[in-house]
Amino acid sequence: MEIRIGIANTGRELSFDTSETAAAVKKSVGAALDAGATHVSFTDVKGNSYIVPTAGLAFIEIGTEESRRVGFVA
Repeated sequence: MEIRIGIANTGRELSFDTSETAAAVKKSVGAALDAGATHVSFTDVKGNSYIVPTAGLAFIEIGTEESRRVGFVA
């Protein structure tokens, strides 16, 4: 599943694929924001870790969990 994170005052966005479910990502972000945490962390499918400050979050886009279709649609 692809995650795109917009960070305030930055021209680019952070984009990566993760093996976590959409519900797990929503829960971890929501818990960090509700608790007033200074950051939220993510891990991608390659094992890289990303730590994003919650004060700088502009948006988080969570992709669909469906696999992409290959081929032609009639």
